[in-house]
Amino acid sequence: MVLTFYLVRHALKEKAVGDVPITTQGVLQAQWTTEYFKRIPISSIVASPLRRAQETAQYIANETKSEIAADDRLRERANWGDLPGQTFEEFVQMWDRCTADPDYIPPVGDSARQAAERLSSLLTELSNTHTSGDHIVVVTHGGLITDFLVNHFPEHELNVWHPRFIAEQSSLIPECSITKLVCDQGKYRIEDFASTKHLNE
Repeated sequence: MVLTFYLVRHALKEKAVGDVPITTQGVLQAQWTTEYFKRIPISSIVASPLRRAQETAQYIANETKSEIAADDRLRERANWGDLPGQTFEEFVQMWDRCTADPDYIPPVGDSARQAAERLSSLLTELSNTHTSGDHIVVVTHGGLITDFLVNHFPEHELNVWHPRFIAEQSSLIPECSITKLVCDQGKYRIEDFASTKHLNE
């Protein structure tokens, strides 16, 4: 049983509190990303329910004639605006503490380890409901992708992709980058990490 997962970070979003849309530049990123997937027989698309992920996924779905399934397990570990009255600076401090201590549970949202377990459970479920050879697009958030990778792979494997992966994880996943994971008999390997070669920037 071999499946291929494409973990796509959402396109560039507006810099504002709450569930914000993607920007004009983000629309271009999403359109360029569809070009990558045009040549791949996509079996299904699963996306975070947040607007920036849904909008990104919709461009891919339109091009590949696929349906989008929303799944709460693909939400970011925390979102600015989830805690009423929280400033952006306070949100960043909370985020950084979660990154430094994967077991720290913030006042709102999940710990990094809990977030990683959410994505892991979804990938396992998708593995159990698809057939060998399927290609599955997962549109989510940069922090959730690195949470999963840091909690699932040993540091020396991650450092193949970046020499200080764990220390710099928060800056390693650009918008609309694609991380390609192959699941072979329940074991994952990274075939490509945070690739932006498809973006015409």
